[in-house]
Amino acid sequence: MSKLIKKSFEVPDETRPIASGKVEVVKLDDFQAIRNRFEPGWRWSESIKPIAKTESCQVQHLLYIVSGRLSVKMVDGTTAEFGPGEVGVVPAGHDAWVVGKEPCVNLDFGGSTVYARPAS
Repeated sequence: MSKLIKKSFEVPDETRPIASGKVEVVKLDDFQAIRNRFEPGWRWSESIKPIAKTESCQVQHLLYIVSGRLSVKMVDGTTAEFGPGEVGVVPAGHDAWVVGKEPCVNLDFGGSTVYARPAS
């Protein structure tokens, strides 16, 4: 049965430490959402790859960019850059990195159950 749930990223249920950033998780029954803060210089292949132990990110993301800029390159070579107020779906099989000197803060409603968690 569905119920009303209210939570805040200011008091996350879980914080996952990563190099050059942090991942905060709020759990909403069957759903989870994460707020990522990626500092300038952050790159998935340097910060998360050692945790995930995969050649590219294997998580699909449903992103909303709050601030900063994020560039994504798919394994097929397709690229996109996201900025404040933009939303997007990023399928599994990509690398991503912060563009510029401002941290990238984004909300992810996609693969939050496994993102930035050690591979089993």
